Amino acid sequence: MTDLELLARIIQCEAGGEGEQGMKGVACVVMNRVQVDYGEYGRLEPTIRAVIYQPGQFDCARESIGGRYNAQNIYNMSVEPIHYEIAEWAIAGNRLTNLGFALWYFNPFSPTCRQNFPSRVGEFVVRIGNHCFYNPTPAYADT
Repeated sequence: MTDLELLARIIQCEAGGEGEQGMKGVACVVMNRVQVDYGEYGRLEPTIRAVIYQPGQFDCARESIGGRYNAQNIYNMSVEPIHYEIAEWAIAGNRLTNLGFALWYFNPFSPTCRQNFPSRVGEFVVRIGNHCFYNPTPAYADT
């Protein structure tokens, strides 16, 4: 699987129901992690593959969760042209301006986003659809 296809699949799996802006937000987070050169993600090989397959990061990259088969994984996705278009857009260096340099996102399953995620290393920046996005704080450098 190429990096383009891998990114398209993670976009579809993680944010396929979030509209174009939500899918672009997920693509930006992946590419921001590829490009960051400090902290936890800065120690990874700077590739889409390394970021997506980093243990414990994306449920869609795991075939099982908690010992049970995960049917919603990147291998089961029906990727469409829009997912490839967004992946190409992100790989080309494009970013959503309201997203900052977000390294995390999650769905809180509530109408509000908590201020910090995953701890004090990420600070809330914007909500797009059901996902809350977080930029790194200075504390992220120590991860």
